[in-house]
Amino acid sequence: MSQVPAATRALRVLRFLASQPDPVPIEAIMRSCDLPRSTAYHLINAMIDEGFVAHLPEERRYGLGVAAFEVGSGYSRQEPLQRIARRLLAELVDRTKHNAHLAVLHGRDVLYVVEERAPGRPPLVTDVGVRLPAHLTASGRAILAALPPAQVRALYPDRTAFVDRHGRGPTSLPALRILLGETRQRGYATEDGEVTPGFASVAAAVLDHNGYPVAGVAVTHPSDTEPPGLADAVRRTAAALSGRLSGR
Repeated sequence: MSQVPAATRALRVLRFLASQPDPVPIEAIMRSCDLPRSTAYHLINAMIDEGFVAHLPEERRYGLGVAAFEVGSGYSRQEPLQRIARRLLAELVDRTKHNAHLAVLHGRDVLYVVEERAPGRPPLVTDVGVRLPAHLTASGRAILAALPPAQVRALYPDRTAFVDRHGRGPTSLPALRILLGETRQRGYATEDGEVTPGFASVAAAVLDHNGYPVAGVAVTHPSDTEPPGLADAVRRTAAALSGRLSGR
């Protein structure tokens, strides 16, 4: 028996919500986590205040909040992910002759955790430790496109969530949904000039054993010189990294 029952219950709620494809009603949380109604409401309201749970009042449902994404991406940023990815990114650079990088979701931003530079290519804004708005970057779009729609809605509740760098990119949830739908249909994400004018990127999501996006692999190149077969090379690298993470 845990000596900190409130912490145990909160962790059970987080684990349950993380296993669900969409936000759920409170009755489902009560049943799965064996919580009385009053306890469930008090606990979940505290988790909402801390950002670990998001409430969708129009649907009367609850899902993971931004703080839960930050914890998950914090795990993804640990050395195992970087160690596994570094050689694959180096091979991707060898094939494409352009800079490649790995980014993880951190709230509504992506955080760049690995960069492999091609010889003779200039350094980019996507250096290790840099954070950029996820909805503007190819890596972020690849990750967001693989998330459940309700989780995207929780991350972008209104227009104030959308920032821009150069006056380009989606500025509303409907516009972002269209962009992410196109990304899913293609199987990879793109951006052109929304992060740095004159440069474009192609990215694909890295998935864990549950099919959940933990990172994005991307290659950045001058807008007027896209290497042939670039999207396929990026997708193959993301698939290889997904396989190693999941042990397949």
